[in-house]
Amino acid sequence: MIKRSDKHRILILGASGFLGNAIYKELYPYFRTFGTYNTSNKQYEKNHQFFQYNIEEDDIYEILDIVKPTIIISSLRGDFSKQVLVHQHLTEYIFSHKIKIIFMSSANVFDAYIKYPSYEQDKTYSNSIYGHFKIKIENMLLRLPKQQVAILRLPMVFGSKSPRVQEIIQFINENEPIEVFPNLIMNVTTDSKVTQQIHYIINRNKHGIFHLGSNDLVHHEDFIKEIIESLELKNKPLYKRVYTTNDDRYLAVLSKFNKLPKHLQIESQEILTDLKI
Repeated sequence: MIKRSDKHRILILGASGFLGNAIYKELYPYFRTFGTYNTSNKQYEKNHQFFQYNIEEDDIYEILDIVKPTIIISSLRGDFSKQVLVHQHLTEYIFSHKIKIIFMSSANVFDAYIKYPSYEQDKTYSNSIYGHFKIKIENMLLRLPKQQVAILRLPMVFGSKSPRVQEIIQFINENEPIEVFPNLIMNVTTDSKVTQQIHYIINRNKHGIFHLGSNDLVHHEDFIKEIIESLELKNKPLYKRVYTTNDDRYLAVLSKFNKLPKHLQIESQEILTDLKI
Protein backbone atom coordinates (compact mmCIF):
# COMPACT_ATOMS: atom_id res chain seq x y z
CA MET A 1 0.00 0.00 0.00
CA ILE A 2 1.46 3.37 -1.08
CA LYS A 3 1.29 5.99 1.66
CA ARG A 4 0.05 9.24 0.17
CA SER A 5 2.17 12.27 1.11
CA ASP A 6 0.50 15.35 2.58
CA LYS A 7 3.56 17.40 1.70
CA HIS A 8 1.98 18.66 -1.55
CA ARG A 9 -1.48 19.51 -2.79
CA ILE A 10 -1.24 19.32 -6.59
CA LEU A 11 -3.71 20.93 -8.98
CA ILE A 12 -3.53 19.78 -12.61
CA LEU A 13 -5.17 22.21 -15.02
CA GLY A 14 -6.39 20.21 -18.01
CA ALA A 15 -6.45 16.87 -16.16
CA SER A 16 -9.02 15.40 -18.57
CA GLY A 17 -6.72 15.80 -21.60
CA PHE A 18 -4.42 13.05 -22.85
CA LEU A 19 -1.28 14.25 -21.07
CA GLY A 20 -3.01 15.90 -18.10
CA ASN A 21 -4.85 12.66 -17.31
CA ALA A 22 -1.66 10.61 -17.57
CA ILE A 23 -0.03 13.02 -15.07
CA TYR A 24 -3.04 12.71 -12.72
CA LYS A 25 -2.88 8.90 -12.79
CA GLU A 26 0.86 8.98 -12.05
CA LEU A 27 0.66 11.42 -9.11
CA TYR A 28 -2.69 10.58 -7.50
CA PRO A 29 -1.47 7.52 -5.52
CA TYR A 30 1.36 9.56 -3.98
CA PHE A 31 0.04 13.11 -3.41
CA ARG A 32 -3.20 14.94 -2.69
CA THR A 33 -3.96 15.48 -6.38
CA PHE A 34 -6.79 17.48 -7.94
CA GLY A 35 -7.66 18.21 -11.56
CA THR A 36 -9.87 20.27 -13.82
CA TYR A 37 -12.01 19.08 -16.72
CA ASN A 38 -13.91 21.11 -19.29
CA THR A 39 -16.75 19.26 -20.99
CA SER A 40 -19.38 17.47 -18.91
CA ASN A 41 -18.27 13.95 -18.07
CA LYS A 42 -19.91 11.59 -15.54
CA GLN A 43 -16.57 9.98 -14.73
CA TYR A 44 -15.16 13.31 -13.55
CA GLU A 45 -18.40 14.63 -12.05
CA LYS A 46 -18.44 11.71 -9.59
CA ASN A 47 -14.77 12.20 -8.68
CA HIS A 48 -14.51 14.75 -5.88
CA GLN A 49 -10.89 15.42 -6.83
CA PHE A 50 -12.06 17.00 -10.11
CA PHE A 51 -13.51 20.46 -10.76
CA GLN A 52 -15.32 21.53 -13.91
CA TYR A 53 -13.50 24.51 -15.37
CA ASN A 54 -14.35 26.35 -18.58
CA ILE A 55 -11.47 28.60 -19.58
CA GLU A 56 -13.89 30.89 -21.44
CA GLU A 57 -16.26 31.50 -18.52
CA ASP A 58 -15.00 30.36 -15.12
CA ASP A 59 -12.81 32.07 -12.54
CA ILE A 60 -9.66 30.09 -11.75
CA TYR A 61 -9.42 31.80 -8.33
CA GLU A 62 -12.50 29.89 -7.12
CA ILE A 63 -10.76 26.54 -7.69
CA LEU A 64 -7.46 27.83 -6.26
CA ASP A 65 -9.24 28.95 -3.09
CA ILE A 66 -10.84 25.52 -2.63
CA VAL A 67 -7.77 23.37 -3.44
CA LYS A 68 -5.07 25.66 -1.95
CA PRO A 69 -2.40 23.95 -4.09
CA THR A 70 1.30 23.93 -3.29
CA ILE A 71 2.04 22.93 -6.92
CA ILE A 72 0.08 23.82 -10.06
CA ILE A 73 0.68 21.77 -13.20
CA SER A 74 -0.55 23.60 -16.30
CA SER A 75 -1.57 21.27 -19.11
CA LEU A 76 -4.42 23.43 -20.37
CA ARG A 77 -5.79 23.50 -23.89
CA GLY A 78 -8.17 25.95 -25.51
CA ASP A 79 -8.26 29.52 -26.79
CA PHE A 80 -4.73 30.96 -26.72
CA SER A 81 -5.64 34.48 -25.58
CA LYS A 82 -7.79 33.05 -22.75
CA GLN A 83 -4.91 30.79 -21.70
CA VAL A 84 -2.58 33.80 -21.55
CA LEU A 85 -5.08 35.60 -19.29
CA VAL A 86 -5.42 32.56 -17.01
CA HIS A 87 -1.63 32.34 -16.69
CA GLN A 88 -1.46 36.03 -15.79
CA HIS A 89 -3.82 35.28 -12.90
CA LEU A 90 -1.85 32.17 -12.00
CA THR A 91 1.42 34.13 -12.00
CA GLU A 92 -0.02 36.62 -9.48
CA TYR A 93 -1.36 33.80 -7.30
CA ILE A 94 1.90 31.81 -7.42
CA PHE A 95 3.96 34.87 -6.50
CA SER A 96 1.75 35.94 -3.59
CA HIS A 97 1.30 32.42 -2.18
CA LYS A 98 4.95 31.39 -2.74
CA ILE A 99 3.97 28.13 -4.46
CA LYS A 100 5.27 26.41 -7.59
CA ILE A 101 4.11 25.97 -11.19
CA ILE A 102 5.09 23.27 -13.66
CA PHE A 103 4.23 24.47 -17.16
CA MET A 104 3.90 22.12 -20.12
CA SER A 105 5.52 23.97 -22.99
CA SER A 106 6.55 22.82 -26.47
CA ALA A 107 9.43 22.40 -28.89
CA ASN A 108 7.52 24.93 -31.03
CA VAL A 109 9.02 27.78 -29.01
CA PHE A 110 12.04 27.12 -31.28
CA ASP A 111 10.25 26.44 -34.58
CA ALA A 112 11.95 29.35 -36.34
CA TYR A 113 15.36 27.70 -35.81
CA ILE A 114 15.47 25.09 -38.53
CA LYS A 115 19.22 24.48 -38.95
CA TYR A 116 19.94 22.83 -35.59
CA PRO A 117 18.33 21.34 -32.47
CA SER A 118 17.66 23.56 -29.44
CA TYR A 119 18.97 23.42 -25.87
CA GLU A 120 17.61 24.75 -22.57
CA GLN A 121 19.47 28.06 -22.60
CA ASP A 122 18.85 28.93 -26.26
CA LYS A 123 16.75 32.01 -26.91
CA THR A 124 13.19 31.13 -27.92
CA TYR A 125 12.19 32.11 -31.46
CA SER A 126 9.04 31.01 -33.28
CA ASN A 127 7.26 31.61 -36.59
CA SER A 128 4.02 29.92 -35.53
CA ILE A 129 1.03 31.25 -33.59
CA TYR A 130 1.27 28.24 -31.27
CA GLY A 131 4.98 28.84 -30.62
CA HIS A 132 4.41 32.56 -29.96
CA PHE A 133 1.66 31.76 -27.46
CA LYS A 134 3.87 29.30 -25.53
CA ILE A 135 6.75 31.83 -25.51
CA LYS A 136 4.43 34.51 -24.10
CA ILE A 137 3.48 32.31 -21.15
CA GLU A 138 7.07 31.11 -20.63
CA ASN A 139 8.32 34.72 -20.45
CA MET A 140 5.57 35.59 -17.95
CA LEU A 141 6.53 32.68 -15.69
CA LEU A 142 10.27 33.33 -15.98
CA ARG A 143 9.74 36.64 -14.20
CA LEU A 144 8.75 34.71 -11.05
CA PRO A 145 11.41 33.67 -8.50
CA LYS A 146 13.42 30.84 -10.12
CA GLN A 147 12.67 28.17 -7.52
CA GLN A 148 8.92 28.57 -8.14
CA VAL A 149 8.97 27.61 -11.83
CA ALA A 150 9.65 24.49 -13.91
CA ILE A 151 9.13 24.82 -17.66
CA LEU A 152 8.95 21.49 -19.49
CA ARG A 153 9.47 21.73 -23.24
CA LEU A 154 8.07 18.68 -24.98
CA PRO A 155 8.59 17.31 -28.49
CA MET A 156 5.91 15.19 -30.18
CA VAL A 157 4.39 12.88 -27.54
CA PHE A 158 3.48 9.33 -28.55
CA GLY A 159 2.00 6.38 -26.69
CA SER A 160 -0.63 3.72 -27.44
CA LYS A 161 -3.47 6.01 -26.28
CA SER A 162 -1.97 9.24 -27.65
CA PRO A 163 -4.05 11.30 -30.11
CA ARG A 164 -1.24 11.00 -32.67
CA VAL A 165 -1.20 7.19 -32.65
CA GLN A 166 -5.02 6.98 -32.50
CA GLU A 167 -5.24 9.27 -35.53
CA ILE A 168 -2.75 7.11 -37.45
CA ILE A 169 -4.85 4.01 -36.72
CA GLN A 170 -8.04 5.80 -37.76
CA PHE A 171 -6.52 7.05 -41.04
CA ILE A 172 -5.25 3.59 -41.95
CA ASN A 173 -8.62 1.97 -41.13
CA GLU A 174 -10.41 4.56 -43.28
CA ASN A 175 -7.84 4.41 -46.12
CA GLU A 176 -6.98 8.08 -45.59
CA PRO A 177 -3.43 9.29 -46.34
CA ILE A 178 -1.13 10.02 -43.39
CA GLU A 179 0.91 13.22 -43.68
CA VAL A 180 4.65 12.70 -43.28
CA PHE A 181 7.38 15.33 -43.38
CA PRO A 182 10.47 13.78 -45.03
CA ASN A 183 12.70 16.77 -44.20
CA LEU A 184 11.71 17.16 -40.55
CA ILE A 185 14.30 16.01 -37.99
CA MET A 186 12.87 15.82 -34.48
CA ASN A 187 13.02 14.04 -31.17
CA VAL A 188 10.13 12.32 -29.44
CA THR A 189 8.81 11.03 -26.11
CA THR A 190 5.94 9.11 -24.49
CA ASP A 191 3.27 10.10 -21.99
CA SER A 192 4.53 7.47 -19.52
CA LYS A 193 8.09 8.86 -19.58
CA VAL A 194 6.91 12.47 -19.19
CA THR A 195 4.80 11.55 -16.14
CA GLN A 196 7.76 9.77 -14.52
CA GLN A 197 9.94 12.81 -15.19
CA ILE A 198 7.35 15.15 -13.60
CA HIS A 199 7.13 12.88 -10.55
CA TYR A 200 10.90 13.12 -10.15
CA ILE A 201 10.89 16.93 -10.58
CA ILE A 202 8.28 17.18 -7.81
CA ASN A 203 10.03 14.73 -5.46
CA ARG A 204 13.41 16.41 -5.84
CA ASN A 205 11.95 19.93 -5.84
CA LYS A 206 13.65 20.73 -9.16
CA HIS A 207 13.14 24.00 -10.99
CA GLY A 208 14.26 25.64 -14.23
CA ILE A 209 13.86 24.70 -17.88
CA PHE A 210 13.76 21.03 -18.87
CA HIS A 211 13.94 19.58 -22.38
CA LEU A 212 12.14 16.25 -22.17
CA GLY A 213 12.76 14.81 -25.63
CA SER A 214 14.59 11.62 -26.58
CA ASN A 215 18.40 11.72 -26.61
CA ASP A 216 18.43 10.71 -30.27
CA LEU A 217 16.97 12.41 -33.35
CA VAL A 218 14.67 10.83 -35.94
CA HIS A 219 13.25 11.81 -39.32
CA HIS A 220 9.49 12.31 -39.07
CA GLU A 221 8.71 10.12 -42.10
CA ASP A 222 10.93 7.25 -40.97
CA PHE A 223 9.62 7.33 -37.43
CA ILE A 224 5.93 7.37 -38.44
CA LYS A 225 6.59 4.40 -40.75
CA GLU A 226 8.30 2.54 -37.88
CA ILE A 227 5.33 3.27 -35.61
CA ILE A 228 2.92 1.89 -38.21
CA GLU A 229 5.07 -1.21 -38.62
CA SER A 230 5.06 -1.77 -34.85
CA LEU A 231 1.24 -1.44 -34.72
CA GLU A 232 0.89 -4.45 -37.07
CA LEU A 233 -2.38 -3.27 -38.62
CA LYS A 234 -4.14 -5.20 -41.38
CA ASN A 235 -4.65 -2.35 -43.87
CA LYS A 236 -1.81 -0.96 -45.94
CA PRO A 237 -1.04 2.69 -45.06
CA LEU A 238 -1.20 5.54 -47.59
CA TYR A 239 1.24 8.44 -47.25
CA LYS A 240 1.12 12.06 -48.25
CA ARG A 241 4.64 13.50 -48.26
CA VAL A 242 4.72 17.18 -47.26
CA TYR A 243 7.75 19.34 -48.03
CA THR A 244 7.88 22.66 -46.18
CA THR A 245 11.51 23.27 -47.20
CA ASN A 246 13.94 21.75 -49.66
CA ASP A 247 16.50 21.10 -46.92
CA ASP A 248 16.35 19.21 -43.65
CA ARG A 249 14.81 21.26 -40.82
CA TYR A 250 15.08 20.59 -37.10
CA LEU A 251 12.39 20.75 -34.45
CA ALA A 252 14.10 19.06 -31.52
CA VAL A 253 14.61 19.90 -27.84
CA LEU A 254 17.79 18.31 -26.50
CA SER A 255 19.03 18.39 -22.91
CA LYS A 256 22.47 19.74 -22.05
CA PHE A 257 22.30 21.79 -18.82
CA ASN A 258 19.37 20.31 -16.89
CA LYS A 259 19.72 16.58 -17.48
CA LEU A 260 17.59 14.11 -15.58
CA PRO A 261 19.03 10.80 -14.28
CA LYS A 262 19.79 8.09 -16.82
CA HIS A 263 16.69 5.98 -15.97
CA LEU A 264 14.47 8.98 -16.75
CA GLN A 265 16.01 9.63 -20.16
CA ILE A 266 14.54 8.06 -23.30
CA GLU A 267 15.59 6.83 -26.74
CA SER A 268 13.16 6.78 -29.67
CA GLN A 269 13.41 2.98 -29.89
CA GLU A 270 11.71 2.65 -26.47
CA ILE A 271 8.58 4.27 -27.92
CA LEU A 272 8.36 1.67 -30.67
CA THR A 273 8.91 -1.13 -28.13
CA ASP A 274 6.09 0.26 -25.93
CA LEU A 275 3.67 0.23 -28.87
CA LYS A 276 4.38 -3.45 -29.56
CA ILE A 277 3.46 -4.51 -26.00
